[in-house]
This record gives sequence, structure tokens and C-alpha cells, in this order.
Amino acid sequence: MGNAYEIYALRYATMSPRTPNMNFLQPDPHDSAAQDLDYFVWLIRGQGREILVDTGFNAEEASARARKLTLNPVDALERFGVAASSVRDIIVTHLHYDHAGNLDRFSNARFHLQEREMAYATGRCMCNGLLRHPFSVEHVTQMVRHVYGERVNFYSGDGEIAPGVTVHRVGGHSDGLQVVKVETARGPVVLASDAAHYYANLQRKSPFPIVYNIGDMAQGWETIERLAGHPDRFIPGHDPIVTEIYPRASDKVDAWALHLPPSRSFAK
Repeated sequence: MGNAYEIYALRYATMSPRTPNMNFLQPDPHDSAAQDLDYFVWLIRGQGREILVDTGFNAEEASARARKLTLNPVDALERFGVAASSVRDIIVTHLHYDHAGNLDRFSNARFHLQEREMAYATGRCMCNGLLRHPFSVEHVTQMVRHVYGERVNFYSGDGEIAPGVTVHRVGGHSDGLQVVKVETARGPVVLASDAAHYYANLQRKSPFPIVYNIGDMAQGWETIERLAGHPDRFIPGHDPIVTEIYPRASDKVDAWALHLPPSRSFAK
């Protein structure tokens, strides 16, 4: 394949314990326990470039939101051999606190964002505390500063970051949420981010409870399935199962190789 990339999931934080109603808008009444929530950033490597997907959060944000930060994702990247100053392109799937922190630590990067997400995070919906809660005003303000510094590329729907790396607005969880399709040796892999926190959100067609538009979320699942072309080629945003079924990629940091086949299949 001409434009085959490697993809790595780097886990930097966890949240536990959780109950089923925290993971599904309509939980199975027979479930009494729920999976933990893992937090990842993703590194796309190939064709002479490294593209980061999302930037995580820092210790201050972890303390404010009672999350267990294992390692700041910027430091995790450093241990994985990628200095923050060397990153030239960062895809921000959406501006929630756990995907858009640390924006001030990438001094040479351009940020790739859906224009609807910027409008949503700075518009009238942020007057509502429930919709505003997943955002950090510091993160959003930093992104505005990057806009004024001419460091943001905006997209309206679909867009190409590099040959074989494309973004696709699906909305749902946040109005401007975008997923990332990456060409790999095993075919197209879709980093779904929070279009599906868990495999089961998509498989059961049951949304994660933080949702802006359920209709957009449901259509987003169809988009993910179409782009991936196979149930084993979409990657949920927070599912610990990812760390169980993909090969470990480092002994220095929690990283897994998503361009390699998983150890078990979701195909029926």
C-alpha cells in the first residue's frame, strides 16, 4: 500500500470505578459492573511524518476532575521518542478537556479542527452548564490564541491532513467531533475518538451519556462503519479492551500498535 502508516495508542490516565449508567445512555439492566475509562492520545507515523491525534490533559485538570493521571501525555510522547517541539501536525478531534489540554506545549505544531467545534465551544451552547461541563475555558481560550496566531487549519466536514490520513465530521458527542481515517497495511483504521467511547457503544447502538445530538451520533456510527469497512478496524476512544487485544509497542510507556491485527475479532 502506497500510503501505509503506523498508529500507536498511548494511554496516559484512567478513571475507576464506574457504573453502567456512566457508560451507556440506556444501560443493560442486567449489568452490575462497568469497564474503567482509559484515556489515550494517538500517534500516526509514516511517510516521513508524525501526526498526533489529541493532546490529553495535565495534572491540574486531573486533580480538578478526580481522574488518575499516570503520565502527562506530552511526557509519554517523549518517552516514546517524540519531542513536543518536533510535532508539526495535531488533529484535535474535539475540544473537550481530555482531548485538548496541553495545547501550549507544542510550539511548532499546526492544529486541525472542525470549524463547527470552534463555533460550538465559543457559542451560545456554552451558556448551559451541562453542555459546558466537558470543556475547559483555559483550553478553549488557548485554541483561540492559536487561531489568532494563524496556527489552526479549519475543516468543514471531510478533509485531508496528509495522503492517507483524512478527517470526517460526525458530531453527536460534541457538535464538531471528527474521526480520523488512517491507511495502514491492514486496511483503513478509523480512530473514532468519542464517537464511541467503548466498542459496545457502537455495537449496542447505545450512546455514551455525554451527548449533544443523538441523531448525529447514530449517523456517525454508520459513517465509522463505512469508513473502516470491517468491525476490527475502528478504534474506540476510551475502551480498556484496546490494551488487551493489540500488541504492546513499548516497555517505557503504555503504548499499543493499532496498525497490527488485534488478537481477537469482532466480526460475526
